[in-house]
Amino acid sequence: MKPAIVILDPAALPLARRIAAATGGEVHGPAGRAGVDSTFTSAMERLDSLFRAGVPVIGICAAGILIRGVAACLSDKRQEPPVIAVSADGSHVVPLLGGHRGANALAQDVAAATGGEAAITTAGETRLGLALDAPPSGWSLANPEDAKGVMARLISRGGAHIVGEWPFDPASRPPEGEDVVLMATERAAEGGATMLVYHPQRFVLGIGAARNCPTDELETLLAETLQEADLAPGALACIATLDLKADERAILEVAEHLGLSVRLFDAAALEQQTPRLANPSDVVFQEVGCHGVAEAAALAMAGAKASLIVPKRKSANATVAIARTDDFIDPASAGRALGHLHVIGIGPGMSDWRTPEAGRLIAAADEVVGYDLYLDLVAGLAPAAKRTTFPLGQETERCAYALEQAGKGRNVALISSGDAGIYAMAALVEELVADGQVSDAASRVPVKVAPGISALQAAAARVGAPLGHDFCTISLSDLLTPWSAIEGRVRAAAEGDFVIAFYNPVSRRRRTQLADARAILLQHRPADTPVVLASNLGRLEEQVRVTTLADLRVDDVDMLTLVLVGASSTRTRTAQGRTRVFTPRGYAAKRPLEGQST
Repeated sequence: MKPAIVILDPAALPLARRIAAATGGEVHGPAGRAGVDSTFTSAMERLDSLFRAGVPVIGICAAGILIRGVAACLSDKRQEPPVIAVSADGSHVVPLLGGHRGANALAQDVAAATGGEAAITTAGETRLGLALDAPPSGWSLANPEDAKGVMARLISRGGAHIVGEWPFDPASRPPEGEDVVLMATERAAEGGATMLVYHPQRFVLGIGAARNCPTDELETLLAETLQEADLAPGALACIATLDLKADERAILEVAEHLGLSVRLFDAAALEQQTPRLANPSDVVFQEVGCHGVAEAAALAMAGAKASLIVPKRKSANATVAIARTDDFIDPASAGRALGHLHVIGIGPGMSDWRTPEAGRLIAAADEVVGYDLYLDLVAGLAPAAKRTTFPLGQETERCAYALEQAGKGRNVALISSGDAGIYAMAALVEELVADGQVSDAASRVPVKVAPGISALQAAAARVGAPLGHDFCTISLSDLLTPWSAIEGRVRAAAEGDFVIAFYNPVSRRRRTQLADARAILLQHRPADTPVVLASNLGRLEEQVRVTTLADLRVDDVDMLTLVLVGASSTRTRTAQGRTRVFTPRGYAAKRPLEGQST
C-alpha cells in the first residue's frame, strides 16, 4: 500500500516530494495547498483515517503530533501500519510504530532519500542488524509467533546454529552458537522456542478443478501432495490456474487459507507449455482449449528454467501439480492477477461513520470508482490519480466499468453512500453479472460488499430511537419503479403501522409523490405522528428537524433529505431543549405494576 506523506507546513513540500518519489507515496497537505495529492481540513482527522485504513504514514512534523493523531486507534501491534516521523530538514527519520511491519525498512528508504539517519530502536535491528520476524522478499517464516522468544534468546546469549541458506544480508549473520537454530529449508519443519524455520519461495502450485469442486476435496489432495513431496506450504510462491477458474470457490478458498496470490493464464498461454507437460490430455484440450491446466499453469508461472517436481495428481474433481525453479518467484512477473471488486458503503459522509473495513479497502484499491460527490468524501484515501468518476444517471455504466476493470486484474473499489446494498450499487453489480451484461472475465471477478451505516440509521441516531420497532424503507422515485407499485407499498406500510423511511422523497421536477404518500398515511395514523426530516447527514450542512405528519410540507424536503415517519405508537420527549423521537418496543407490558414486587 502506498504511504501517505503528511505535511502541515508548506515549506515541507519539496522534502515531501523527494520522499514520495523514493517511496511511491502520495503527499497529503492542508486545504488550499498547491502541489499536494490530497488535501485535508483537519490533520488529526486525516491521521486517524489513514491509520485506521492501514495506510503507512510518514509525517514531516513533530513526533508528538503523529502520536496524538493515531493514539485512539492503537490496539494490536500485529495489525498496525508503519508510522514514521521525519524532521523538517530530513536529518532524522524515526519509525514510531510498525517497526517489524515495514516501518524500519521504510524509514531506511526515507533516510536514503533525505540524506538523513534512520533512528531504528527495535532490539533486533539495534543489536543484531536484522528482524527475524521480517524475512526478505522471497522467503516465508513458518511460525512468526516463535520469533519474539528466539530473538530475545539470541540477544541475551548471542549464538545461533544456522542450517541451510542464510536468508538475510550476510553482514547481519549472527555469531555461531547453540542457543538458537535458524533453519532454511524447502521441507516442512516445526519451529519452536529455540528454532525458527524459513522457507525459500521457489515453487508454484498449479491447480485445475471441475466446476463447483468441493473445497475439502481440493484441500485433501493438496495436503497429500505436499506430504508426499516433503514440501512445506510456505515454500509456495503463488497459485496458478486457467483464467476460466477465476471464480472457482475451492481455488479461492485454498489460496486464502495459504495466504497466496492467484495468477491467471488464458488457454493460449497454457497451450504453449504442452511440450513440457508430463501428462498432456486431449480430453482437457477439447474442454478448455489447452492440453493441461495444473502442470501447464505451474510451468508458465515458474518460467522457462522451471521443471515439474510433482506431475499432475488428481482426485475426482481436482488436479494439482508443482513446479520448481532455482530463482525466487515474483508472483507479479507472469500471468494476470485475480482482480477484485469491492462494493463499499461509506456511510452518510463523516469519516467517523465509515467502517475500518471500508477505509482499508479504499486505501488498498488500485482504482476507486463512483459519483464525484461520494469520492470527494473519501479523498484522503483515494487521491485524484486513483479516482474515476461518473455523473448521476450513469449508474449502469459505472458498475459495468468497475467490473471490467476488475476483470483485467485490478483491485477496484466501487463507492456508494450509506450502505452499498440499500438503494445502491451492490444490487446493480449482481444484476449485470447475472444477466450477462459484462465480459466473461468481468463475470468471474470475486465481488465483496462492505456494509456502511445507512441514512436511516444515521437519521434515527440523531433524534433517539424512532426505529425501535418494526420499520420499512420505501423509495418514492418513480424513475425505475411505476408509481402504482410505490403507492401500493405505501398503502400496505400504512395499514401495517410500520415506521417508514422514505428515500428519494422529492426532486426538482417530482413534487407530488410525497404529498400523496402523506395523504395515504393520514388515513391510518394520527395527524400528530412524529416525522423526522434529516438532510446532509454527517456533513457540515447537516440539518435534522422534527415535525408532524399534519405539518409535513413538500417544500421542506429536498433531494438530500431522508423522511422518517413514525408509527402510531411513536412518541416524542424533550431533552436539553431538543425533541427526541422513539418507538417503544413493548417492554412497558413486562414492567411490574405499581406496588407489585419484581
